[in-house]
Amino acid sequence: MRNAGISRPAPGERQHIPLSRSRARTGAKPRWYASVAVATDATGVLVPVLAVQLATGRPGPLLTATVATAGWLGVRAAHRRYTRRSLGESRGLLAAVHDWAILIGCLAVLRVLTGESSPVLTSVAALLPALVITSLVGALLHAHLTGQRRRAHAVRRVLLVGEPPAADAVAAQLAARTDHPYVVIGAVPVGDATLSCGVPETARLSAEASVAGSQDGALVLDAARRLDADQILAVPGAHLTGERLRRMSWAVHDAGLPLTVATGLSDVALRRVEVESAAGLSLLHVAPPTRRGAPVVLKAVLDRVGAAALLVLLSPLAALIAVLVRLDSRGPALYRQRRVGHHGAHFTIWKFRTMVEGADRLREELEDANEAHGGPLFKLRQDPRITRTGRVLRRFSLDELPQLVNVLNGTMSLVGPRPPLPEEVAQYTAAEGRRLLVKPGMTGPWQVSGRSDLSWDESVALDVSYADNWSITQDLDVLGRTARAVVNGRGAY
Repeated sequence: MRNAGISRPAPGERQHIPLSRSRARTGAKPRWYASVAVATDATGVLVPVLAVQLATGRPGPLLTATVATAGWLGVRAAHRRYTRRSLGESRGLLAAVHDWAILIGCLAVLRVLTGESSPVLTSVAALLPALVITSLVGALLHAHLTGQRRRAHAVRRVLLVGEPPAADAVAAQLAARTDHPYVVIGAVPVGDATLSCGVPETARLSAEASVAGSQDGALVLDAARRLDADQILAVPGAHLTGERLRRMSWAVHDAGLPLTVATGLSDVALRRVEVESAAGLSLLHVAPPTRRGAPVVLKAVLDRVGAAALLVLLSPLAALIAVLVRLDSRGPALYRQRRVGHHGAHFTIWKFRTMVEGADRLREELEDANEAHGGPLFKLRQDPRITRTGRVLRRFSLDELPQLVNVLNGTMSLVGPRPPLPEEVAQYTAAEGRRLLVKPGMTGPWQVSGRSDLSWDESVALDVSYADNWSITQDLDVLGRTARAVVNGRGAY
């Protein structure tokens, strides 16, 4: 009986992979994903629309509900939401909003053409459950798929072909995370260099293409068959050139295996990448990060409107917190601190005070207990300077509410990198300095990914990736995930 599963290694650990396994494939997503998605999408439109039509006494309720349901399923199918490749890969909220807006537009046109005269608000309200149900099911499927991949199910067994150390870097990066379907089960190094990533070496290609020639494909396919690989992942280099890779792809594709080529790019959003062809060459066009134009203006408008609305709505809570802070310990309710913002400009950040008065002067005494994992940060899970009220405020990020004033005056954004201290910025490398190319945020990828539990390198990687790849839709996604992160409280200390 062959092994039916595999396990993902932690970063730096060696992978121990069986050479064969059952064809009851761990790489396949559960078949019920598509059935559940289609059924819930259809129910989310058919039942509410039919109920509203019957309740309001409109003619042809079943026909109206059927047309609306067909329209919703058609829009979703046209955007390939039901394909096995896309199901569960994201939470799906933004995709659902996008599709729902298109559905409303299509039905509005149909309404004009048919002369339908039901109240507009009633019709829109009848379609709202579709948006809610589709978004909820998308989030549940994503959570289920993420859990499956943590247990090494719904993954693709990949045979890596390339030159060390480039192949080592790809293997390490794939092994470090579980939010993707690729698990490297073996490698075919090119040349004489030694692999250091711990992946089993199943064959080796000569450094000289003229010597290897047509043998490349046969060697790779033999290794893939022995490991029962689902896919070939090639890492081009000085020896694995374009023409050599092209010839190897013939053999791989003729055998029915897919071939993926690693470009060497990392942390570049898919929307910024476009494949082009020129003179027979396949070229990857990488669009620059968004630094100006309509998206930047829209972000600024949303920041100020959102901050103003939240300040009004949360003013009673802010007043209560201020009173509690003053009653709990001596000192002012608010704490201010110099931070570094957009393009290195210094500004004053405001927070509710969560530590005893004069806490900054006590930091030097606690430096030996610093729990930060590298970098210039200071972290202490049980910091004795934090007050009783302060622990509650930090647990739910309520101490950061005054930063809405910073958002309103334009020194911060609702979403962005963590606002650094001047002494941190003084130690920045060129890569870390890219955090300052966008405004710092009240929340951001660091907030929804673990906060203080993150190491310095992890925090930097998230912030730099955000600075290079931000978009309005990504900001909305982060804002939606922030509420869950605040309630969860992970890394809040």
